[in-house]
Amino acid sequence: MPAEVDLSVEQRIVEAAARSSAFGAVTGWAALRWRGATWFGGTGRRQEPLPVTVATGTTHSLRADSRLRVSREVIPLAALGRWRGIRLTQPLWSVAYEMRKAPDDEAAVVAFELAAFHDLVSTAELEEYVDSKLGTRQGVQRIRDLLPELEENSWSPAEPVMRLTWTGAGFARPLANRPVFNLEGRFVGTPDLVDPVAGVYGQYDGALHLAGEVRQQDIAKEAAYRRLGLEGVTMMAGDLGNRDPFVVRLAEAYRRAARRPADQRLWTVERPKWWIPTMTVDQRRALSAYDRQRLLKYRRAA
Repeated sequence: MPAEVDLSVEQRIVEAAARSSAFGAVTGWAALRWRGATWFGGTGRRQEPLPVTVATGTTHSLRADSRLRVSREVIPLAALGRWRGIRLTQPLWSVAYEMRKAPDDEAAVVAFELAAFHDLVSTAELEEYVDSKLGTRQGVQRIRDLLPELEENSWSPAEPVMRLTWTGAGFARPLANRPVFNLEGRFVGTPDLVDPVAGVYGQYDGALHLAGEVRQQDIAKEAAYRRLGLEGVTMMAGDLGNRDPFVVRLAEAYRRAARRPADQRLWTVERPKWWIPTMTVDQRRALSAYDRQRLLKYRRAA
């Protein structure tokens, strides 16, 4: 490819794979992306391109550069495979590698939850894998420490960031994308986060939510939540750099919720018997093809 061509993420992965040895494999975020985890866009927090990591073992002389990172860890054969023509590490190894090498704990949590979004890994599988396969490799203790923080039902990269900011400010851990119903069992909406005990919900508004039909839908949904007696707080893209303004708004929402009389709490997160749950990886994997198409349409929107 000419040097001036702006390469797609997939092209970058293909080129990195072509440079690896016969026993090498693409790993980390790029291996998850190649398996369909589209939230892994190949860019960092400042939208800078991330290098593709290739695992080569200890014998290959491949050198790293701005587009390529080399891992010389010895990888068990069981962790290697081929997918759509490219040799990759298996999803559990890939997500564990990404978590171990992440710049901080928050990025490690986000990496897992973006893989769980596509049902490539579950928390239980990761816990067992860490104990049985990863031993004392560098960064493994971070994964063990973060296991209680992981969520299988985040729908975007910003949602785990908002949740960790929420709990880091001292508030109870909210539920992720839990459907909310009125007291008659009618579905009202699915906020990004909700604390059903306090009656506070949270939404992340990125660029997609700022105008047009999406913004109109957001406003209608906010009104519906208010009618139920829920108090809301919104995190914006600008809050990702400085979280303090969001934390102030969150505290205000909790104070408003605490002043609401009990008879104004008209919501529940207890699902009706007819509702099919999709909150965990196991629940989503168990869906029929028809129900996956019908109930997981939010993935196509993402």
